[in-house]
Amino acid sequence: MLSERRLEVLRAIVQDYVGTEEPVGSKALTERHKLGVSPATVRNDMAVLEEEGFIAQPHTSAGRIPTDKGYRLFVDKLAGVKPLSAPERRAIQNFLDGAVDLDDVVGRTVRLLAQLTRQVAVVQYPSLTRSTVRHVELLSLAPARLMLVLITDTGRVEQRMIDCPAPFGETSLADLRARLNSRIVGRRFADVPHLVQELPDSFETEDRGTVSTVLATLLETLVEETEERLVIGGTANLTRFGHDFPLTIRPVLEALEEHVVLLKLLGEAKDSGMGMTVRIGHENAHEGLNSTSVVAVGYGSGDEAVAKLGVVGPTRMDYPGTMGAVRAVARYVGQILAES
Repeated sequence: MLSERRLEVLRAIVQDYVGTEEPVGSKALTERHKLGVSPATVRNDMAVLEEEGFIAQPHTSAGRIPTDKGYRLFVDKLAGVKPLSAPERRAIQNFLDGAVDLDDVVGRTVRLLAQLTRQVAVVQYPSLTRSTVRHVELLSLAPARLMLVLITDTGRVEQRMIDCPAPFGETSLADLRARLNSRIVGRRFADVPHLVQELPDSFETEDRGTVSTVLATLLETLVEETEERLVIGGTANLTRFGHDFPLTIRPVLEALEEHVVLLKLLGEAKDSGMGMTVRIGHENAHEGLNSTSVVAVGYGSGDEAVAKLGVVGPTRMDYPGTMGAVRAVARYVGQILAES
């Protein structure tokens, strides 16, 4: 275990390196921080930190920089989450309050996160597997053609056209609409199949084929839309950090293009927690992202996350500020979904 003083030295090294982009020496540390000890003692502490693998010496410098292990300890023990200022919070609220639908909410959230953190922002659409049904609408387009509109509690809207095996009258349509909504509104998507399986039997024989066709389309919609969707923004921000990527930025850009990789970064889909995840450097399984850190958190309209959002940037990151911004934006998005 490191002593409190050596933890303070590590904290100072991380803060200085993130702020200045320059390797940090013992003289600079004692000048900038009130460590209460001599440069010689700080040098000794730095030697221990280097021996333990928390800091390293770049070939071209006498100073030291944090390693992935050093950043990990900083995040776990030393970094508080930096709260946003009142003007920042108001700006977030005003920007997100103007959203007109779910696509707009997600699009604005990506732009906002990228601007606040100056990193790459990634926002996952609310997962239908964790959503509930808010309303099902059935509209007649022709005697044997219907439109199914499915609306979720997270504001997601799915539309499907249905060709019926026989003409379906307005009275039967209204009856089906009412019975569907009475059974499945407010219920989780996973519960819908067994709630509607006996519905065709309650209709007249000539209508059962159409009712079964409508239900098949509804259930297909629930299944096919469980695939996760992502929006990414602020990729150009990475160009500001060229020297933070040892060889080239290309592997990072290639990894960011693979949405499967990004979904894994944000956390497994089955993980519905609201807690914050920080993955640093080689903790990211994808080799192209070994020089990056990922800060992600769940968002939702209640205690359970319906999706994740976060940022990807170099390991030399303002962790307290980034964690504060990601958490604040997730909270506002959750509020908007709850009120929508």
